[in-house]
Amino acid sequence: MFVKDEEENLDLGSLSYEELLELIDRERMPRHIAIIMDGNGRWARNRGFLRLAGHREGIKSVRDIVTCCREIGVKVLTIYAFSAENWKRPELEVNTLMMFLEEFLRKELKTLMDNNIRFMTIGQTDKLPESVQRWLKKVIKETENNDAMVLNVALSYGGRTEIVEAIRLIARDAASGVLIPQDINSKTFSEYLYTRGLPDPDLMIRTSGETRISNFLLWQMAYTELYFTRTLWPDFRRHNLLLAILDYQHRERRFGMVEGEISRAN
Repeated sequence: MFVKDEEENLDLGSLSYEELLELIDRERMPRHIAIIMDGNGRWARNRGFLRLAGHREGIKSVRDIVTCCREIGVKVLTIYAFSAENWKRPELEVNTLMMFLEEFLRKELKTLMDNNIRFMTIGQTDKLPESVQRWLKKVIKETENNDAMVLNVALSYGGRTEIVEAIRLIARDAASGVLIPQDINSKTFSEYLYTRGLPDPDLMIRTSGETRISNFLLWQMAYTELYFTRTLWPDFRRHNLLLAILDYQHRERRFGMVEGEISRAN
């Protein structure tokens, strides 16, 4: 698996954000970008800080990437904020992450409203602390009519759990006669996932040099373009995002077809 150094990315790493923005093809913008925000701990360790300092710095990257996506016309941004496996981390770190999440919701509600961004979540959010759940419900409710962009945050999320839960719901509806088993197809299945109503990701970005998808959107990323960069999440800002989008725009998305079939399909 090839991992990008930004300096190698189309030889554009030295260009400014404004110069990169001029190169973006607005007609080929990914509708949905998904991001695995990795590297907070390493960022802190490299500087002799506690891991929690990396998480706090990573929040600055979240803010920058969200506003950048809104400005350039991305319709959905899904960020992997807390996985189902993250509950296994030390209690102090988990508690601090929950505190940071609640702080983010309090501070950024105005930003979401000012930018017409709808806030959504996926995952088993009922496992989060009650104070966090209250803020999630408040922000979801207050932004539900915003329609310029969706910020979708994966919390206590696992792709396998999502699929298993979908299967249980489908089995329930089939048993009650709501669904006819012979009529179940991939579209039907997608409607039982946490992400129902959202398009599948066009581009998935993972920072820090790791080349795994870590149980993230397993069904939804069947044909997603994957972009891996060595940049640690706290260092990943709008300049890096544009480099990822430019890389995406230089790829040919085939969806299992060959070149001639793509032309006929379009």
